[in-house]
Parts: sequence; structure tokens; C-alpha cells
Amino acid sequence: MIKVGKPKGQQVMRTSSMSATFLVMYCVLLFDVVGVLGDVGTAASYGPPYLPTRCGGYSEDQFPPGELFAAVSDGLWDNGASCGRKYRVRCISGPKRPCKGRSIVVQVVDLCSHDPCPATLQLSNKAFDAISKIDTKVNVEYAQI
Repeated sequence: MIKVGKPKGQQVMRTSSMSATFLVMYCVLLFDVVGVLGDVGTAASYGPPYLPTRCGGYSEDQFPPGELFAAVSDGLWDNGASCGRKYRVRCISGPKRPCKGRSIVVQVVDLCSHDPCPATLQLSNKAFDAISKIDTKVNVEYAQI
């Protein structure tokens, strides 16, 4: 009795397509599990007086148009290297469903003045109002851009 099998080329093709399918499924699963495009932390609002800051002292020119800026906690401060950095920030949860469902871009102008800082990011009143319906600490997703 003679056994007839598939040609070797078809077997290689089948293995190659199965590997590609597995790789695509793995990437989709990884994205679904990880899914976050930045870090997760907390945000709170802080109000005036905003001057002086650790980044620009008493200069009004340090504030970006639209007054969307932040003071950061020690973890993001980076010995002052964070001055001028921009972060995309999005509210993801909090008490009484505060999130407005949009993201904003803020610029770092200061180190949090409280020790310990009550949040990862302290947002200017305008910045905080842009992402949250109520004035309470919220959980945020943020990424440097």
C-alpha cells in the first residue's frame, strides 16, 4: 500500500497562513486587553492665583492660549524637564459619572504646590471644566504628545 500525502509546498503554505492568522488574532487580543494609549492617573482642578510658577515665574506668556494648563506631581515633574510638555488628557471615571467624553491638550506650567500632591495632574479650572461636569477628583488617561 502506498500512502499519498500533500506536497510539501502546500503544507508550508498552510503553516504560514496559520501563523499569520495567529499573529493577527494575538495583536487584536493584545490591543483589546491593553487598550489604553497612555498612562492612567488622577486629575483635580486648581484655581488662581496661578503665578508664580516653577516653570516661568511671573511671566504671563507661559500660559497657552485657551488657558488649558496643568501643574504636575513629582512623578511627572522630572526635575523641571516637564515644563512646556503637552499631555492629551481624557476623563475616564469618577463619582457621579462626571466625564464629558472628550479629550483636551494641556501644557505643563508648574509643579504641584501641595506635598503630597492630591492628583497626578492638577488642571487649571478651564481645563478641568472641559473634561468633567463636576468639581471632584477624577480618574484620567493621559499621554505626552
